[in-house]
Amino acid sequence: MVRKVNPMKELVEGFHRFQQSLSKSERESFKKLAGGQNPLALFITCSDSRIDPNWITQSKPGDLFILRNAGNIIPPYGASGGGEAATIEYAVANLGVKEIIVCGHTYCGAMQALLSGPESVADLPAARAWLGHAEATRRITRENYAHLEGNSLLTAAVQENVLVQLENLRTHPVVAAGLVRGTIKLYGWVYKIDKAEVFAYVPGRGQFLALPEHPSVPIPSAMQLAVKRII
Repeated sequence: MVRKVNPMKELVEGFHRFQQSLSKSERESFKKLAGGQNPLALFITCSDSRIDPNWITQSKPGDLFILRNAGNIIPPYGASGGGEAATIEYAVANLGVKEIIVCGHTYCGAMQALLSGPESVADLPAARAWLGHAEATRRITRENYAHLEGNSLLTAAVQENVLVQLENLRTHPVVAAGLVRGTIKLYGWVYKIDKAEVFAYVPGRGQFLALPEHPSVPIPSAMQLAVKRII
């Protein structure tokens, strides 16, 4: 895709179109948002520019508390000095979020780098260290999907990574406590970029299934990771 020569000019023009297009009711909504937030869910996804959580869920400003990073990775509690733990803690303890979605996506560059090995990010030491939090994903994919290759293998890794990161999410105290109380529900999604489709993990089937046909089901504590989950 050919982009405009001046990207900042494109962004600034977009901002002005946004301001000019706001209706009276939308302006009132923004005024209300200034008083605080009460999001419907914590949405954890990849930093990939092709993913827009609000667009694919048709949600409004204030509906989603969004955590984004390369590979939608959630380090186990205490394993990283990043902001993931603080974001999760704030969402659950301060904002009262009760629904948490971990959403991966097809054609994920982070998962491709993970499968390609450390040499693919040899000149990116921070990225190499970060992908270490998905080592379980790499090993599960290598040992259970040796019969796959190309995009099929990458999709398997994307799906397994969603489940691995959900397990890491359970190590965070505010999440663990909420799961015990029954006040927190976890969901695993995969967004298929080329089809603009969402697939949700259905525990009873051990698969990611099309969201419109199979309502999203909370994931229980016990999960079998090495089962067929290919979109």
